[in-house]
Formats: sequence, C-alpha cells, structure tokens
Amino acid sequence: MTPHMEFESLIRKDRDLAQVNPWKGNLLGYLEKVKENPSIAKLAHARIYDIIMKAGVRDIQETDDPRIKRLYKDESIKVFNFFTDEFFGIEKTIAQIVRYFHAASLKGEESRQVLYLMGPVGSGKSSLFEKLHRGLEENEPFYAIEGCPMFEEPLHLIPRHLRKEFEKMLGVHIEGDLCPVCRYRLKEEFNGRYEEFPVSTVEFSKRARVGIGVVPPVDPNNQDTSVLIGSEDISKLDLYSEGDPRVLELNGALNIGNRGMVEFIEVFKNEIEYLHCMITATQEKVIPAPGRHGLVYVDTVIVAHSNEAEWQKFKSDHTNEAILDRIVVIKVPYNLRLSEEVKIYQKIIRHSDFRAHVAPHTLEVASMFAILSRLEPTNKCDLMTKLKLYNGEEVVEKGKTKKVDVQELREAAKREGMTGISTRFIMKALDNSLSDNTAGNCINPINVREALINMVKEADLPDDTRKQCLEFLQDTLHKNYLENLEKEITRAFVYSYQEQAEALFQNYLDHAEAYVNKGKVKDRNTKEELSPDEGFMKSIEEQIAIIGSAADGFRQEVIAYLWAANRRGEKIDYRSYEPLKEAIEKKLMTSVRDLSRIITKARTRDEEQGEKYNAMVKNLLDNGYCPSCVDMVLKYAANNLWKD
Repeated sequence: MTPHMEFESLIRKDRDLAQVNPWKGNLLGYLEKVKENPSIAKLAHARIYDIIMKAGVRDIQETDDPRIKRLYKDESIKVFNFFTDEFFGIEKTIAQIVRYFHAASLKGEESRQVLYLMGPVGSGKSSLFEKLHRGLEENEPFYAIEGCPMFEEPLHLIPRHLRKEFEKMLGVHIEGDLCPVCRYRLKEEFNGRYEEFPVSTVEFSKRARVGIGVVPPVDPNNQDTSVLIGSEDISKLDLYSEGDPRVLELNGALNIGNRGMVEFIEVFKNEIEYLHCMITATQEKVIPAPGRHGLVYVDTVIVAHSNEAEWQKFKSDHTNEAILDRIVVIKVPYNLRLSEEVKIYQKIIRHSDFRAHVAPHTLEVASMFAILSRLEPTNKCDLMTKLKLYNGEEVVEKGKTKKVDVQELREAAKREGMTGISTRFIMKALDNSLSDNTAGNCINPINVREALINMVKEADLPDDTRKQCLEFLQDTLHKNYLENLEKEITRAFVYSYQEQAEALFQNYLDHAEAYVNKGKVKDRNTKEELSPDEGFMKSIEEQIAIIGSAADGFRQEVIAYLWAANRRGEKIDYRSYEPLKEAIEKKLMTSVRDLSRIITKARTRDEEQGEKYNAMVKNLLDNGYCPSCVDMVLKYAANNLWKD
C-alpha cells in the first residue's frame, strides 16, 4: 500500500468512526424520546456528574499497596476513575468536587452556587476544569432547539399552563423559559405552533463555543459585559427597532455556556461590577439580555479559580458579600505524597517531546525537593521523616518503627501544601539539566540537583526561603541520595541480591522463632537440631542498633508481627517487617562495602576486580541506568561516598 493510500485509508476509517448521524425532528418527536428516556432532559450539573460517575468509582483502600493502607488506615476515600490517569495525590480535593456536582445534580443549593477552586500556581486548578471540558466534548450529543443561539432545552417551548400535565406524562421537571430570539421565532415563523418547532442534536465543543464558555481576565479599564452576555448588532438597528430580538447577538460566555459550563480564569482579577452577572446567573439562573430585552434563563455550571492571595483580598472586602455567599470554595493544594509527585512528572514527560534518558532516582530527588518545600515543620519529627510518613512509608529509628499519627500531623498543619515549589519549577530544572548534558542525552540526580541549586540561587525568593531550599538541596537531599546510591551499588555488587536477602531473612526467622519459643533449630540440609545461633542474630540486629537486652524484645516483636501477617494471608518475605528489612540490607551492604569502595575508586584493576566491576556495571545497566549516567554516578560515588 502506498503512503497516499495509507493516509486516505486512515482518514476514511476515522471519518466512519466519527460519523454521528445527528437526530433532527420537531418538539413532538423530542417528547417521544424524553418519554422513553427522561434523563436526556437533565440539567447541566447532573450531566457533568453523570459523565464523572460513568467512568467508575472505587475506594482508595481497594489496593495491594501497603503504603496506602498505612497512610489511610480505616479512612474511606472515593477514587474517581474519570480523574485517575491525570491527577495524583489530590484524591480528597477531587472527592469534594464530585460531592459538589452530586449535590447540585439533586437540585440542592449547590446547583445555584459557583464552584471555586483556590490554590497555589501549578497545583492543577485549570487542569481539573480542562478535564471536565474534555468530558463534555466526549459525551454524547444533547438535544437543543435548532437555530437557538443558546442551544436551549426544547422543553422550554411548552407553555407554562401545560407544564404540570407534561411533567406527569414525561416524568421530568421542566425548568426555564425561551430566550428572546426563540420566542420571536415561535411567534413569527411558527404562529405559536410550538409542537412543530425544529429540534436537533448538538455536540459540545470548546473551540466552536458550543456549551463551553471561557472567560479570561479582562482589562479593568475596558470591561465590556458583552464578553459575558452578548451584545446588540449595531448594523441591524437601521433595519429593526431597538427592542426587536433580531438585533441580539447572544454570543457571550454565559450564553454559549448554556447546557454545559462557564469557566472564569483568575476570576478576581476582574472588577466587581463585571462579576454582577455571576450573582443572577447562579441564584436566579437568569442573566440580563443586551439592551432592553429583559432577562434570559441559563442552565450552566459556573466554575472559577484563582490563587489564595487574590481570594483573601476579595474576601476581605465586605461589599463582596453577595458574591461570597454564592461560592463553594475548594482548596487545591500541592500534592504531598512522594510516589504521586513522581507520577506527575512522568505524565508531563510522557506528554512532551522530552526524549532523554532519565536515570533511576532522578524524579524522586526532584520530587523530594518539591515536597520538602511544601511541608510545615513539626516538633514530632524532621521534615524528611514527615515526607516519608506522608508517603505511607515505615520509618525505622533505633530498631523500631517510628510511631507518629499522620492524621495528627495533617491536622496540625492546615495550610500545608498551599505554598512551596511548583511542578513547573521542577520541570524547568529537568529541562535545564538536560541542556547541560546534551552529549549524554541523559538526566540524573546529580545534574538535576545542580540545576535546582542554580535556579534557587537565581529565583526571586525571600532570603529565608532561599536559605531553606538550598539546605534541602545541599544537605538533606545530598545525604539521602548518597544512602540510596550506596544501596544501589551494593545491589549491583551482590550476586543474586534478592535471593541472598531472602536467605538471611529465612535463616534469621528460624533462629529467632526457636529462641523466642525456647526450642531448637532444625538445619534445612542436615536435619540436625541445633541451638539458636545468637552470634548470627546479633550480627543482623546490631546493624540497626539493637544490642544487649533490647534483642529479646526485638525478636519477640518480629515473630509476633510476622505471625499476625501470616494469619491475615499476607505474603511473607524479607521486606515484610521494615526494621528487619533495614537490618538485612545494611548487613549485605557491610559485607561488600570495602570491596565496592576499592573496586569503584581504583584507577587500575586486576583481572578479578575487573570482572566484578564489569558485572556491577552490567547490573546497573539492567536496572535502568544508561552508559552515560553509570559513568557519572560511579565517579560521584568514588568522590563522595567512600572518602579515604
């Protein structure tokens, strides 16, 4: 098949798939369809709620991830599939948004309120609304009065004195009135015979301005309400009188957003007079028509967003009470979970032309910096420990899992996530680090950290914020990365690391269980019964500072914990109990530390050392490194990890 034919085939196939036969008929035909399926006459809030729910919903606890179970314990949070592929770490915020749409779909007070998202730059406010726009565009077409500039509900054609009877017959509530243009057409074109008025299906489209309106911030010196409610066509005033509906151009954002949604970007950058239309559009569901044409009914979801500073300024002015009373405020903070922050950058990179190799731990280091900058200090733990706890990790101190209630940490820091480093700042750092390493076409934790340090130094930040950010990068994250790097190199040096760790774990369990139960250990090979090997157990326990009388308690805790886990049907391996996992990993690291230090730092190697070095490099390559970043991280380890 020639390229020409391939192109033509693709175009035809797409056209066939996208071919939607639009329905055309009159009001009588539409009434029959409503009788069959009353939900097609749903209002805007119910439509968006149904779009969200159609994708499915699950509980956050429905996962095998132990971090989620530790983080949320018995807390039940709904996760909505509609948002899951694009939004990470803001499940509670999304649950609040869906709760708003649910209440509004039931025609509660929320259906007459503005949904307002408030949060720092780059937290995902506009992206959440963009997702709803796409949801409307991908939804099935809706039925509208043909030729209506506001794509209004055909049931508006039914006279008020007959609506109760029609409501009984159709099983729906009829709300709203005809716009001036359709009212004029009904009288002049159809002589009041509303049953003959044409009805057709229409598809939502942001670009074609059908059912989705967007209001950007307007110049305060030139705020023309026609952006919201349309205008009068001056050229037609020579033909028709000022009160004639034929001069109307109902093409404002609130007009074309009828049946769908209207988004106000940076809403409080507009003058208060400009927002008065919002008051009637929410509470009374009407807006003024341009000129002398009365009020026009609108069925739309009004959404808005801005940063916190603008919200506080607007809220402090008591003259804004009328609008404030019509707003449902939902905070959209930055994400505070490390695993989810990494997913954010993976998503952005996936959707960009970024084609460089990303070395292991690179996005983790960048994400750690972002989250550390967003956390509030506490006297219960340091910020790095808090970061790990918020990620659902178990933190081991002196051989014991640190017991800190994450819920208490959250409650003590209500504003956490409302300030800090944005995702855009991090992405710029990733771009900068790549531009500094175009030869290797690779980014790694070392050059990303360097790029972040340079950006923080150049950024317009308060002195104390700059000082803290540099401390995170030059001290906290530097130490953390060196720990991870040593583990990585150890794993690469140890032959069959996983098997060796598992063997140590099983061996320790055999001896600890015998010790706790005052029994004997049966050798797995010879079947001899031996006394528990305290020397072996101590060699593992001392890795996490378990010495002396503390060993008895530790061994009992290990056996009790794993016995309970086994009863719950959980799979048991060396990673099951965090303190023991850390002890085993440190034991393995200790056993090869000298070897790895000597071989990594050596400028010349004998044959045996060369073989081990090459095997280590191969393992690193197999674990996600590329030749360029292997070379860099090993040099970095030689210079920083094992100083003589």
